Amino acid sequence: MSTEEEIRNVLKQCYDPEIPVNIVDLGLVYGIEVKDKKVQVKMTLTAPGCPLAGFIVKDVEKKLKAIPGVDEADVQLVWDPPWSPDRMSDNAKKTLGFTR
Repeated sequence: MSTEEEIRNVLKQCYDPEIPVNIVDLGLVYGIEVKDKKVQVKMTLTAPGCPLAGFIVKDVEKKLKAIPGVDEADVQLVWDPPWSPDRMSDNAKKTLGFTR
């Protein structure tokens, strides 16, 4: 069985193609639940109207299902709480020019 930390590391390989920072460091992942062979991820996007939402969700599901021992991946997009740049890691803020 995979751990939350292993799942988080895999999610660091997922990117919004328009932003050069992974979804974990962007602060888009709100929750990870691992139960038996199923992984559930609650996440958001930087904007509700993101034209690449479907691509990002499918990429997350594909990478989760590629983990040995994971048979099912459920990705739920949530909008509460709303995403803001405050959720980003310090490294992401630096990469995107939010810090000096």
